Formats: sequence, C-alpha cells, structure tokens
Amino acid sequence: MGYISRIREEIRVIRERDPAIHSNMEVFLYPSFKVMIHYRLAHKMYMKKHYFLARWISQRAARKTGIEIHPGAQIGKGFFIDHGNGVIIGETTIIGDNVTLYQGVTLGGTGKEQGKRHPTIGNNVMISAGAKVLGSFKIGDNSKIGAGSVVLEEVPPNSTVVGVPGRVVKRNNVSLPQEEMDQVHLPDPVREDIAQLQQTNATLTNRLIELENEIKQIKKGNGNEDL
Repeated sequence: MGYISRIREEIRVIRERDPAIHSNMEVFLYPSFKVMIHYRLAHKMYMKKHYFLARWISQRAARKTGIEIHPGAQIGKGFFIDHGNGVIIGETTIIGDNVTLYQGVTLGGTGKEQGKRHPTIGNNVMISAGAKVLGSFKIGDNSKIGAGSVVLEEVPPNSTVVGVPGRVVKRNNVSLPQEEMDQVHLPDPVREDIAQLQQTNATLTNRLIELENEIKQIKKGNGNEDL
C-alpha cells in the first residue's frame, strides 16, 4: 500500500470508530493517526535493519503522542488506538486486522522469555482501557479484554476476559460484530459468583429455619416443649 493510500486508510478507520471526529482535517491532530504514520515508516526502516533510525522515529512519535510502538511490532490493517496515552506495544507483538486499543493498554512481556516475548493479538479484538496483556501467547479472534484486566495466558477465540488475573468468559463461540466491541457490556463473573453464594446462603438459611420448626413441632407433639 502506497503512502497516500495508507493515509486515506488511517483517516477512514479513525472516522469510523471515533464519533468525536467531525472532519478529515481533525484526523491529522489525532494521536493514533500521528503514531501510526510514524510507526509505518519506522517499521520499514526496522525491516531494512536500520535499527537506530527506526528507534529514533518511534521515540519521536512516543514523545509527541504518549503512545510507544516498537518499530519491530507487526500490525495489520484497520488498527485503531482511541485516545491512546500510555499505550505500549512491545517489539515482538503481532497484531491482526481490525484491532482496537484504548488508553493505558500494555502489550508487553514478563521479562522471562527469550525470542518471541510479546503477545499475538488476533483479528477483531478489543482491549479496553488500562488492560495489560503480558507474555508470549495469543488472544483469539473476536475477543474482548475488559478494562483494567491483567491477561497472563492464552485466550480462546470469541471470548471475553475480565479481572486480575484475567478470567475467560465464553460467549457461545459467536463472532462479535464490530458495533458490539464496546467497553461497557462485559460479563462480571465475580458478581455472578457472589450472587450465586448469596442465593445458596438464603436457601440454606430457609432450610435451617424449616428444620428448627419441624423439631419444635415434634417436641410439642411429644409434650416436651421445654426440652
């Protein structure tokens, strides 16, 4: 894809996913647009083994936008960073098509791996604000990572992850359309577990009361009410 085509593609993606953008000119002020233009150039330099120049370009973009993308990362089409301040993408990260990240997301390593140290993100994945994905494993296609989650192991396709550490909640293996990729409508397994415990406790309490009443009736029938 040529330089002009790349710019047009970035404008299209940003305008599709951010309703706050009202014109193409506004896109040129958008951090995601700036950092991706720098990234594409830095990545090209990196692939040609001009490592210093690639890092110089990427660090310049990081200072301007607050978004740090290592030039060695591999990023597919339709990539979008909403707001973006504090986003970090490591060197061996691989990102598929139509992926959305929000501010504060880290795609990093644990400090223990060699070689492939960072995650692989599938297609049509949304990673919400403040989420951390750490390690060399895959986030499956059509998955959602809840805000503030810490993901330390592989996520199957068509899943939602919430919590610290991240807990996977299956969604019937149905692909998520792009319009459903929001940060709000996520399952809450902790709340569900608490609700289940409350229901179980209420059932046991009611059964205990029933047993106490039965014992009283037996004692009354035997004339031993005071026992």
